[in-house]
Amino acid sequence: MTVTADPPADGVKLSRGQVVQALSGLMMGLFVAILAGTVVANALPRIVADLGGSQSSYTWVVTTELLAMTATVPLWGKLSDLYNKKLLIQLSLLMFVIGSLVAGFSQDIGTLIASRVVQGVGAGGLTALVSVVMAAMVSPRELGRYMGIFGAVFAVGTVAGPLIGGVMVDTSWLGWRWCFFLGVPFAALAILLLQRTLKLPTVKREGVKVDYLGAFLIMLGVSTLLVWTSLAGHQFDWLSGWSFFLVGAGVVVLALAVWVESRVAEPIVPLSIFRNRTVTLTTIVSFLVGVAMFGGTVFLSQYFQLSLGKSPTVAGLMGLPMIFGLLVSSTVSGQLISKTGKWKVYLVLGGILMVAGFALLATIDRGTSIVLLSAYMVVLGIGVGMLMQNLVLVAQNDVAAHDLGASTSVLTFFRSLGGTVGVSVLGAVLANRLTSEVTSHLGPLPDGGGTSAVPDLNLLPPEIAAVFRDAYGVATSSIFLYCLPFAALAVLVVFFIKQIPLKTQTGDERLAQESAAAAAAD
Repeated sequence: MTVTADPPADGVKLSRGQVVQALSGLMMGLFVAILAGTVVANALPRIVADLGGSQSSYTWVVTTELLAMTATVPLWGKLSDLYNKKLLIQLSLLMFVIGSLVAGFSQDIGTLIASRVVQGVGAGGLTALVSVVMAAMVSPRELGRYMGIFGAVFAVGTVAGPLIGGVMVDTSWLGWRWCFFLGVPFAALAILLLQRTLKLPTVKREGVKVDYLGAFLIMLGVSTLLVWTSLAGHQFDWLSGWSFFLVGAGVVVLALAVWVESRVAEPIVPLSIFRNRTVTLTTIVSFLVGVAMFGGTVFLSQYFQLSLGKSPTVAGLMGLPMIFGLLVSSTVSGQLISKTGKWKVYLVLGGILMVAGFALLATIDRGTSIVLLSAYMVVLGIGVGMLMQNLVLVAQNDVAAHDLGASTSVLTFFRSLGGTVGVSVLGAVLANRLTSEVTSHLGPLPDGGGTSAVPDLNLLPPEIAAVFRDAYGVATSSIFLYCLPFAALAVLVVFFIKQIPLKTQTGDERLAQESAAAAAAD
């Protein structure tokens, strides 16, 4: 295999203004990916009810996008090490557009879930490639300065999504279908901006073949295990024949994937990167943060609406405190990391605050005041903002440039995997706790439990609706209680990550040096 990297045309690093301009289309694409996941958050109760879905369907609409995104991230990351990154991002945006259009025209819950799979594949590309391209243009030491932009886009997308989704649901002449149509023009604009502004050196790799067999086995094995976590507790018991079959099949397929990956020249996930202590530890933390963060917060909108009785629009506004905390902490910590070169203290402090946030949210119920709830979410947001994205920076700083795409996608993969597992497992915990709480007050209901479908509480008698509101409050707090050990373990692992000075060269500069050294050795 021959590898060559053409240096930037001017031979110097890009100025901050040039980098910001180059990142414009990239950030627009990231905004689209975030919007896809957040715009439906406050609309899901209405969507699932209109399409005749159940509480299990509610979880599946979220899970299938995460599953598709998670399973395809390693492939996208590896492709970014081999092929044109700009073209790959544009392709992922196109897939998002297709998935969004199908979702918007869905007439049943099955079609909606299928469309979310297509959206997830596109989101997987965006999630994997944004960090890779940023690392190619900006050195680890300087990357913190741009985390403010990343944090702002993340915050705007996360805040605007639920708000827009809530307004659309509450506006009779729009409706929830526009939650999906909304992202289409943004995706088209992102494709155009990327074409005009994203300029990257050409990386030529001759004689390289993508390990599609390894990619297929990884996706099949991971998907099998994620399907098990999604169905167990709903369609069959956790300890059942189906559980043993799905887990066994998933493990066997993944073992076969490892065997294949260890024998090909260009594996999708180079196993050698796990010899790097920093990559291994940040990967573990990313998985734990994914379980706790995504698994815990995805059901907050349901709590706002079904327990506190808020409208979709108000529920969107109630998520602002957590996003504000995340935006401020990610921006400030990024600036301080670039200024001082010290990063571990922010990871440790962020982890501790994340644990504190989950502990506080584990105390909520139907009667929790908005002020207290907002304060709890601010604490959680500050902690996650310090920890989550800086893990990528730490890992990118300690790997060879030719493995930037693979190592970044591994972290993204395990974070998404943790989120998918968290949503699935904690969704089952919520459904079981909800059933237990409702039946303890009302006894067995005519449908065999009464909580399999997401209820429209406005149509229930006041005394029955009150029982459901109390039950959703108790069930949601129990989810955060289950998140606590995962968050605490993440903090423990962070302590073992070694502080390493941040490099001052961009990924492209490092790749050029590595290529020159390899050519000299030949």
